[in-house]
Amino acid sequence: QVQFVESGGGSVQPGGSLRVSCAGSGGALDDLAIGWVRQAPGKEREAVSCIGSSDKDTFYADSVKGRFIISRDNAKNMVYLQMNSLKPEDTAVYSCATDRYRSSSCHLIDEYHYWGQGTQVTVSS
Repeated sequence: QVQFVESGGGSVQPGGSLRVSCAGSGGALDDLAIGWVRQAPGKEREAVSCIGSSDKDTFYADSVKGRFIISRDNAKNMVYLQMNSLKPEDTAVYSCATDRYRSSSCHLIDEYHYWGQGTQVTVSS
């Protein structure tokens, strides 16, 4: 089973930007759809973005559309989430994730089953 290690979180003021990174280990990511999920205290986990094995296959939740950009570098076994125009409501632990079926396309994923420890993103003035 592929394992994920996330990094790049931190504290930023509203309107600022951060890029979080996801490193895969124990297997190649290039044939998997990889999602970013986030969880804020007291709230349910939310899927915010996904990228399929094809770079053109992407998904963004309405709450982040137009502000976040997902990308991948298969040579480095990495997936990234560039977050711009950050808002206080974006504050959460961000984790990369995949499903148990090794889906290669975002539209095939109904539920994520595996995710990493996550990295904290805090947006506050």
